[in-house]
Amino acid sequence: MSGIPWVLHVDLDQFIAAVEVLRRPELAGKPIIVGGRGDPTERAVVSTASYEARAFGVGSGMPLRIAARKVPDAVILPVDQEAYLEASEQVMGCLRAQPGSTVQVLGWDEAFVGVETENPEAYAQQVQAAVLGETLLHCSVGIGDTLVRAKVATGFGKPAGVFRLTEANWLEVMGSRPTKNLWGVGSRVSARLAKLGIHSVAELAACDPTDLVPEFGPRMGPWYAELGRGDGVRVVDDTPWVARGHSRETTFQQDLTQPAQVDEAIRELATRVLDDVEAEGRPVVGLTLKVRYAPFFTKTHARKIPETFDRNEVLSRARDLAAAIEVGRPIRLLGLRAEMAMPDDARTGHTPTRGGW
Repeated sequence: MSGIPWVLHVDLDQFIAAVEVLRRPELAGKPIIVGGRGDPTERAVVSTASYEARAFGVGSGMPLRIAARKVPDAVILPVDQEAYLEASEQVMGCLRAQPGSTVQVLGWDEAFVGVETENPEAYAQQVQAAVLGETLLHCSVGIGDTLVRAKVATGFGKPAGVFRLTEANWLEVMGSRPTKNLWGVGSRVSARLAKLGIHSVAELAACDPTDLVPEFGPRMGPWYAELGRGDGVRVVDDTPWVARGHSRETTFQQDLTQPAQVDEAIRELATRVLDDVEAEGRPVVGLTLKVRYAPFFTKTHARKIPETFDRNEVLSRARDLAAAIEVGRPIRLLGLRAEMAMPDDARTGHTPTRGGW
């Protein structure tokens, strides 16, 4: 194919819920909530919700019991990661099979597609038809001249639509919107921007990047200004994604209150994480311990460590981090992440929240 280079962001609509409907067609049109083991009496959070459930205010990350309270007649299902992974791989294979496509996978349910074409809308519709024909899943497509603009554009195309967002219409579409509507700018960053008098995307786009350095640093400050303009990388990179680390976490049905319970949980988490790391064949270079105290207050403790493959050493370092846990305070969740050394040929900057685009 030939023409103008474009970036397409393909996002599967209500992906996990849609996969469940394919397995259980009788659920079509019903409010579906997927999370944990499918039991709202247990401690778990919502992984995804169908549009019908979202209409009642249910969203990802919400405690499952609250979601069930919001939609008493919802169908609540357990998470089935293998089924979602299989469906995702089918979709990504379909995208790679499209003429002239370069595919950069972002996750189970989304990817960038780079293509040269004179008519990106027609190509996007071709992608949608191919995905639907091969997998029976619907997707929305954002078209942009940068990865950021394509990603943001997708939100205007949902569900199952196509939307183009480029330098020409960026400020017309996004200028009056709050900065938190930008990909990579959450509520905390937008609040910090507001303290600087920057409330809208247009204000962020017009600011002097150096004015953001005192608040956000020499790297992130200019990058947030770039986000405000929708600028950034214009080329889709299909270099295989390499994980920076592996993490595991456990939500306990009964709060942990004893040091021995915490130590056993840390040991179990370390074992599971190190099993994942071992398969990568790269040494551990850092650890992060996540602690969620009852009722719902979360703290993290992180530390770089000398490169090591030694499981006992990693466990010892994890226990060192656990020394920061507040004694006697009930714990409802523990998580452990092991960061690994990156290979020299790895693609850098995988997410906008890390300033990589």
